[in-house]
Amino acid sequence: MSQADLHPVSMEKVGTSGLRIIWSDGLSHEISWNLLRAKCPCASCREEKETPPNPLRVLKASELIPLKPVRFSPVGHYAYKIDWSDGHATGIYSLKYLREICAT
Repeated sequence: MSQADLHPVSMEKVGTSGLRIIWSDGLSHEISWNLLRAKCPCASCREEKETPPNPLRVLKASELIPLKPVRFSPVGHYAYKIDWSDGHATGIYSLKYLREICAT
């Protein structure tokens, strides 16, 4: 099966910790919400990852609350958009990228 033919046949929430994806080739992966949020592919998150960390940065109250998705929506037949409890909602995770995250 080619990479282009891979698609999720099942996606389900795993308790409060993450997401289980079963792929069309039979592989099953569990991904934590924290990892999915850390791997957000949007431009602002990519830019933030390239900025050196500030050791004096004060965390906002929203950053102390356990992270979870509030909406998980398909984008056509090629991706999913996740709206997060911290207010972030611009990341679109292609199926190819989700598979890459699963492989890490």
